[in-house]
Amino acid sequence: MPTPWRYIDGKGHPSTMLTTAKLARRAPLVASRAAAGSIRSLGMKPRNDGVLDEPISPTYTIDSVKPPKHWESPGPPDKDPNAYVRGPVTSAHAIDITADPPRLSARDSAAFSPTGAVVHGRYGELDPDATESIPLEYLALLRHSAEGAAAVRTISSGKKGTILVYGATQPAGLATTQLASSSGCSVVAVVGGEHSGNDEMVDIVKGMASEPGTAIPEEYAVLKRNFRDIVDLVSNSDDPPKWPGHDPDAFLQDFKQNLLDYVEFYPDSLPAAVSADRMDFSGKEKDRANFSTNMSAYLSQLPPGEAPLDPAKLDAYFPKEQYAAWKAKFGKQTTAVISGDDAPDFVPSQLVRSMIAENEEVDPQILKPVHVSEGAGDYVPYEPSVLDQRTGEGLAIKLPSGGPVLGAVIVVTPSLQSAAEAVDKTGKSLRAKAEVLQFLTQTERKAFAAASSVVAEAKRAGGIVVVVGGSLPGLDAPIEPADDDVKEALAAMDVDEKGESRLNYFLQVYRASDYPIYADYAIHRATEPLSGPRTIVVTK
Repeated sequence: MPTPWRYIDGKGHPSTMLTTAKLARRAPLVASRAAAGSIRSLGMKPRNDGVLDEPISPTYTIDSVKPPKHWESPGPPDKDPNAYVRGPVTSAHAIDITADPPRLSARDSAAFSPTGAVVHGRYGELDPDATESIPLEYLALLRHSAEGAAAVRTISSGKKGTILVYGATQPAGLATTQLASSSGCSVVAVVGGEHSGNDEMVDIVKGMASEPGTAIPEEYAVLKRNFRDIVDLVSNSDDPPKWPGHDPDAFLQDFKQNLLDYVEFYPDSLPAAVSADRMDFSGKEKDRANFSTNMSAYLSQLPPGEAPLDPAKLDAYFPKEQYAAWKAKFGKQTTAVISGDDAPDFVPSQLVRSMIAENEEVDPQILKPVHVSEGAGDYVPYEPSVLDQRTGEGLAIKLPSGGPVLGAVIVVTPSLQSAAEAVDKTGKSLRAKAEVLQFLTQTERKAFAAASSVVAEAKRAGGIVVVVGGSLPGLDAPIEPADDDVKEALAAMDVDEKGESRLNYFLQVYRASDYPIYADYAIHRATEPLSGPRTIVVTK
């Protein structure tokens, strides 16, 4: 007889498992008991004691049965007698750093009147409907916002184009950048030296300038050529044929001049294309006899020198189409070298000489690049073309264009104003101006150079130059906002149901209504040399 299996149950008691033979012998017994109905099972027996038949009293309500006390909401906690109760905010003030000494501005301020209306220090009582959804701290910067609206209105006059802004992180500069972008214009914003070292702030301003607009630090705009390139890129889009410097004839002339200089510097009288001073002996006298032989053997592995080229023949038989074919061969040679293929030495002058002698026919794909095969889709370039430089074809390749430069907005900063006044006092002599700039601080020099680049680009395009936030010698008087500009600024600062607005600021609020000493501390922070990329507002 087989031995039953044993196991230990969850309580540690041993139990015996029945074998297959015992289960077979017990099966008839289980079946007979099931037929007789003697097997017990779990079940529910409905009972009806008449409990639900009792009628409900007409005075019974949902509140008739009170919940337990521990279910009730707790009452208000007892007030802490030592807790500080914050005072109500009744006014907001910007800081006038141009005053001597700096102080809270009474004109750039907003306060609640006894009737609940908002009264501005410059513009008087404001429309309650217009200020209903605007933070009081924003209204302290209403003058800066109105100046930005006035600048955009004066420059654009309803047209779409590119607007240049210097001092883009100043309140008026932020307003100009955002209002110009929301009106459909592209903005090239220059972040002044006060905040150009803050990469995060530069990226934030770049995000405020809608495509294809951008923001750059002041150091980039110091060089006028760099700034001109970025302005052309934004205003003319990233389409190479629209670049002012894209001239195939100029490319060809540069190549020919470089080729003739190469042939002259490495003539065929030398054993290789190396400098002539490599053949000068400067060793010991005992090595002089073998120097020429050794150098010739060493230089034989290098590309040889070139015979003179006739410039007239080069101009007659090497047009820009041949130059495009030469560049294509250079690309194939570069690919072979990178891939490790067995490629011969690439001697530019010999290749040009052979192309002139053979009058080589240029591949049509080089003259007019198209898609490689039927069904390959839109043309997308994978290398620059001298003749037909395009970004590609199809809707997916369309690049936005900012449009022509309409003008520039110069936001006056302390560094720029001091530098401009110092240069203006020297007169018209370039030498005197250079001497004055040399004795200015580096911050002032960079501010003056970057602002000059912005003004020069605007004038080159025939645009208008507008000054806000102060006056600069040599430029028109600062613009004064009109009533419509104030209304436009209020509409831009209005916060909608989604919590968004067209005009936003980066504020640091000091609540002097709670701690009066905060007003003096805020003035101290605002007048620091590097006060940070935020606007300080004091509330009382």
